[in-house]
Amino acid sequence: MTVVTIKQSAVKTVEIYLSTDIEADGPIPGPHSMLSLASVALSSDGTVLGEFSANLESLDDATMHPRVAAWWQTEPAAWRACRENLRAPALVMADYLRWIQSLKGRPVFVAMPAGFDFLFVYWYFIRFLGESPFGHSALDMKSFAMALLGSEFRKAGKSAFPKAWQTSLPHTHIALEDAREQGESFIAMLQASRARPKFS
Repeated sequence: MTVVTIKQSAVKTVEIYLSTDIEADGPIPGPHSMLSLASVALSSDGTVLGEFSANLESLDDATMHPRVAAWWQTEPAAWRACRENLRAPALVMADYLRWIQSLKGRPVFVAMPAGFDFLFVYWYFIRFLGESPFGHSALDMKSFAMALLGSEFRKAGKSAFPKAWQTSLPHTHIALEDAREQGESFIAMLQASRARPKFS
C-alpha cells in the first residue's frame, strides 16, 4: 500500500474529489477480483490533497475472465505493477476508508466510467466493511462531459474532449497513474463548468 498525504483542507463541508481507477480481472466483482485500487484526492482548484494506492489479493473462489486474461497479456508492465505487494482485500479497504476519513472534506467518487470502477469499490466496501463512505453516489465524467458539451452521451468520450480538458499524462493501466491522468481532466472540466453562466 502507498499512502502519500500532501495537503489537506481544513473545512469539512468542502467537497473533495477522489479521482479513482481500479484494475480487475473480470467485468463484475464476486466472480472476479479487483486487482488494484487508486485514488487521487483533489480540491476544486486542482490541488492534490493526497494519494492512495494498493494491490489486492484475488478473492477466494474467484476466477479471471477469459477475455480479460487475453487483454492482460497485451499489458505485461501493467500486469506486473498490479501484482506487486499484494494485501488482503479486507485490510486494503479498511486502510482506504481510514484514508478517506482523514481528508478534511466530503468525498466525491469520480471515475470514467463510474459505472465500472464504482461497482467494484462499492461492492468491496460493503462486502468487507459493511459501509461505503460514498453512499450510493458516484460522479461519472462521461455524463459530466455530455452536459458540458451539449452532446449525445455516446459522443461524449475522451476523443471528444476539447484540448483544454486533455492532459499530457499517459494512460498506462496502472491504477495510480490513470487516476492522476483522469483527475487532471476532471479538474479542467470542473473549472470550465464553473466559468459558465449560472441558471437562476
